[in-house]
Parts: sequence; C-alpha cells; structure tokens
Amino acid sequence: MVLAGVGGAMAAYLVLQGDYEKAFVAAAGGAVCWILNYRVQLRESLAKEDEVQEDEEESDEEVHS
Repeated sequence: MVLAGVGGAMAAYLVLQGDYEKAFVAAAGGAVCWILNYRVQLRESLAKEDEVQEDEEESDEEVHS
C-alpha cells in the first residue's frame, strides 16, 4: 500500500514538473501496487470465509450422524 501511495505522489510531482510520460508510468505503477494489495486482502478474506463454511459443514454433519 505504501508503494501505491509513493507512486501516486511521484505521479503528482512529475505532472507539476511537466513530465507527463514519467508521471503516467509512476501512476500506472502505483495503480498496479494498489490492485495487487487489494487482491491479497481479498484472497485472505475469502480463505477465512471458506474456513468458516467448512467448520459449519462439519458441525452439520455431526448433527445429522
């Protein structure tokens, strides 16, 4: 997440300097870092939900047995 912020700040600085090509690259790099961070968080939350569902299924099987 820090790298995403750095990329955004760098892009803003480069736009103020008038170097739009480098600003685009910095902004794209920041966006990629943000997307990858979001992806990791989403995978972790989905793994936790899967674990909870497995636990509930096991307890349901015990009740039916």
